[in-house]
Amino acid sequence: MTFPTVLSTAAQVNDWRNESLSPIAAVLTMGALHDGHAQLVTYAKSHSPEGTRVIATIFVNPTQFNNSTDLEKYPRTLEDDLEILAGVGVDAVFIPSILEIYPDGLSIAAPIDPGSVGEILEGKIRPGHFLGMLTVVHRLLEITHANYSFFGEKDFQQLTLVRAMIKELALPIEIIGVPTVRDEFGLALSSRNRRLSATALTAARKIPIAMKVVSDGFKEGMEKTEAEDLGKKYLLENKLANLDYLEICAENLLDLPNASNARVFIALNIDGVRLIDNLKVSN
Repeated sequence: MTFPTVLSTAAQVNDWRNESLSPIAAVLTMGALHDGHAQLVTYAKSHSPEGTRVIATIFVNPTQFNNSTDLEKYPRTLEDDLEILAGVGVDAVFIPSILEIYPDGLSIAAPIDPGSVGEILEGKIRPGHFLGMLTVVHRLLEITHANYSFFGEKDFQQLTLVRAMIKELALPIEIIGVPTVRDEFGLALSSRNRRLSATALTAARKIPIAMKVVSDGFKEGMEKTEAEDLGKKYLLENKLANLDYLEICAENLLDLPNASNARVFIALNIDGVRLIDNLKVSN
């Protein structure tokens, strides 16, 4: 197995970029990689123009955590991460220090205001999260000289805001959403899953069922709140009471949802581990 080129500074990324005139596809991660991340790289390789080089980034961004304990507990598995990336043929990996990304200290400098989309769901529960996310995504896309960048749909609100940023700044980057990768029980793969006990993992596998309960109810003509309440009732019956939100939103997160243009969004805590997911309501 050939390991990818490992880069730690913007200057090294520039040198790597100048080795070829090929387009560049970037896959931005915070490490603790799993099959979902591997799928992002595989998808990038198969859905980019021939000859495109794929660079992955590994950076645990402190400015998008509003909970210091969550930041401290975030898994860091660099050796395993590099092995996973080598296995899917990534061309380079950028692993910067905090100083490389934030040379003037941990100041948030998001190039756009997240606006209304950033004030609901995750934005409501985690104030400042999206400002930190947009700050680092803009910086990483800038450093990697990406022509394309691939984001998982599990973080659909993040994907929506990144697309809005690229459009507002008129950056020549195509942002591609990749379908969520799930385990055999339908649970979305997440770096946080490894922190779940066996009992908590069994409980977490009720999440996709709860989303489907809401989705089915909405498709069958229930009012939005009625369908959401049905899902909340299912969670309570299965002793999953630590819920941040379970909501139906339009695909653009702003309009009133209807059965042909909606997603179910969920966030909850299980044994101190916070999980998020979403499901498209499809006819």
